Amino acid sequence: MALNQGRSRRSVIIAKEAFAVGQRTFAAGAGKVKKGSKGAASDAPKASMLSKEVKSTTVVGANILKDGADPKIMPDSEYPDWLWHLLDKRPALSELRRKNIETLPYEDLKRFVKLDNRARIKENNSVKAKN
Repeated sequence: MALNQGRSRRSVIIAKEAFAVGQRTFAAGAGKVKKGSKGAASDAPKASMLSKEVKSTTVVGANILKDGADPKIMPDSEYPDWLWHLLDKRPALSELRRKNIETLPYEDLKRFVKLDNRARIKENNSVKAKN
Protein backbone atom coordinates (compact mmCIF):
# COMPACT_ATOMS: atom_id res chain seq x y z
CA MET A 1 0.00 0.00 0.00
CA ALA A 2 2.83 2.40 0.82
CA LEU A 3 4.33 1.72 -2.59
CA ASN A 4 1.13 2.82 -4.34
CA GLN A 5 0.98 6.08 -2.35
CA GLY A 6 4.59 6.87 -3.30
CA ARG A 7 3.79 6.37 -6.96
CA SER A 8 0.65 8.47 -6.75
CA ARG A 9 2.52 11.30 -5.02
CA ARG A 10 5.16 11.24 -7.76
CA SER A 11 2.49 11.39 -10.45
CA VAL A 12 0.82 14.34 -8.71
CA ILE A 13 4.14 16.21 -8.50
CA ILE A 14 4.89 15.47 -12.15
CA ALA A 15 1.39 16.55 -13.13
CA LYS A 16 1.80 19.83 -11.21
CA GLU A 17 5.08 20.54 -13.01
CA ALA A 18 3.57 19.79 -16.41
CA PHE A 19 0.33 21.72 -15.93
CA ALA A 20 1.00 24.69 -13.69
CA VAL A 21 -2.22 26.48 -12.90
CA GLY A 22 -2.17 30.20 -13.65
CA GLN A 23 1.35 30.06 -15.09
CA ARG A 24 2.45 29.94 -18.66
CA THR A 25 4.40 26.80 -19.49
CA PHE A 26 6.80 26.21 -22.33
CA ALA A 27 8.53 23.27 -23.94
CA ALA A 28 11.07 21.49 -21.75
CA GLY A 29 14.18 22.58 -23.68
CA ALA A 30 13.20 26.23 -24.06
CA GLY A 31 14.39 27.35 -20.63
CA LYS A 32 17.86 25.86 -21.03
CA VAL A 33 19.37 28.44 -23.38
CA LYS A 34 23.00 29.22 -22.66
CA LYS A 35 23.76 32.91 -22.39
CA GLY A 36 26.22 34.31 -24.87
CA SER A 37 26.67 31.17 -26.92
CA LYS A 38 24.21 30.53 -29.73
CA GLY A 39 21.41 32.89 -28.69
CA ALA A 40 23.23 36.06 -29.74
CA ALA A 41 24.16 34.65 -33.14
CA SER A 42 20.55 33.88 -34.01
CA ASP A 43 19.51 37.50 -33.37
CA ALA A 44 21.88 38.87 -36.01
CA PRO A 45 20.55 39.21 -39.58
CA LYS A 46 21.55 36.36 -41.84
CA ALA A 47 23.76 37.04 -44.83
CA SER A 48 22.32 36.46 -48.27
CA MET A 49 23.27 33.26 -50.05
CA LEU A 50 23.13 35.00 -53.46
CA SER A 51 26.26 36.32 -55.07
CA LYS A 52 26.64 39.99 -55.94
CA GLU A 53 26.57 39.15 -59.65
CA VAL A 54 23.12 37.56 -59.37
CA LYS A 55 21.81 40.47 -57.29
CA SER A 56 22.95 43.05 -59.84
CA THR A 57 21.63 41.22 -62.93
CA THR A 58 18.22 39.89 -61.77
CA VAL A 59 15.22 41.15 -59.85
CA VAL A 60 15.38 38.68 -56.95
CA GLY A 61 11.95 37.65 -55.66
CA ALA A 62 9.91 39.10 -58.54
CA ASN A 63 8.96 35.70 -59.93
CA ILE A 64 5.43 34.64 -58.92
CA LEU A 65 5.25 31.46 -60.98
CA LYS A 66 6.31 28.02 -59.74
CA ASP A 67 8.25 27.11 -62.85
CA GLY A 68 9.41 30.59 -63.84
CA ALA A 69 12.67 32.40 -63.21
CA ASP A 70 13.41 35.85 -61.82
CA PRO A 71 13.44 38.50 -64.60
CA LYS A 72 16.73 39.97 -65.73
CA ILE A 73 17.45 43.67 -65.26
CA MET A 74 17.53 45.41 -68.63
CA PRO A 75 19.26 48.68 -69.56
CA ASP A 76 17.27 51.88 -68.93
CA SER A 77 16.61 52.38 -72.64
CA GLU A 78 14.54 49.17 -72.72
CA TYR A 79 11.93 50.52 -70.26
CA PRO A 80 9.06 52.89 -71.26
CA ASP A 81 9.43 56.63 -70.60
CA TRP A 82 6.41 56.87 -68.27
CA LEU A 83 8.11 54.53 -65.81
CA TRP A 84 10.68 57.14 -64.85
CA HIS A 85 7.98 59.69 -63.94
CA LEU A 86 5.98 57.51 -61.53
CA LEU A 87 7.70 58.89 -58.43
CA ASP A 88 7.59 62.56 -59.49
CA LYS A 89 5.85 64.88 -57.02
CA ARG A 90 2.40 65.98 -58.13
CA PRO A 91 0.84 69.24 -56.96
CA ALA A 92 -1.62 69.22 -54.06
CA LEU A 93 -5.18 70.54 -54.32
CA SER A 94 -4.34 73.77 -52.50
CA GLU A 95 -1.53 74.44 -54.95
CA LEU A 96 -3.76 73.69 -57.95
CA ARG A 97 -6.47 76.04 -56.62
CA ARG A 98 -3.95 78.92 -56.54
CA LYS A 99 -3.11 78.50 -60.24
CA ASN A 100 -5.18 79.67 -63.19
CA ILE A 101 -7.33 76.75 -64.38
CA GLU A 102 -7.13 77.78 -68.04
CA THR A 103 -3.34 77.58 -68.09
CA LEU A 104 -3.04 74.18 -66.40
CA PRO A 105 -1.78 71.24 -68.47
CA TYR A 106 -4.28 68.47 -69.12
CA GLU A 107 -2.84 66.07 -66.49
CA ASP A 108 -2.92 68.74 -63.77
CA LEU A 109 -6.45 69.76 -64.77
CA LYS A 110 -7.58 66.15 -64.54
CA ARG A 111 -5.97 65.86 -61.10
CA PHE A 112 -7.59 69.13 -59.98
CA VAL A 113 -11.08 67.91 -60.94
CA LYS A 114 -10.53 64.59 -59.18
CA LEU A 115 -9.21 66.13 -55.96
CA ASP A 116 -11.83 68.88 -55.96
CA ASN A 117 -14.66 66.36 -56.36
CA ARG A 118 -13.25 64.26 -53.54
CA ALA A 119 -13.02 67.30 -51.25
CA ARG A 120 -16.61 68.36 -52.03
CA ILE A 121 -17.93 64.84 -51.34
CA LYS A 122 -16.13 64.74 -47.97
CA GLU A 123 -17.50 68.16 -47.05
CA ASN A 124 -21.07 67.19 -48.03
CA ASN A 125 -20.81 63.96 -46.04
CA SER A 126 -19.64 65.78 -42.94
CA VAL A 127 -22.53 68.31 -43.25
CA LYS A 128 -25.03 65.44 -43.60
CA ALA A 129 -23.53 63.65 -40.58
CA LYS A 130 -23.99 66.74 -38.40
CA ASN A 131 -27.71 67.04 -39.28
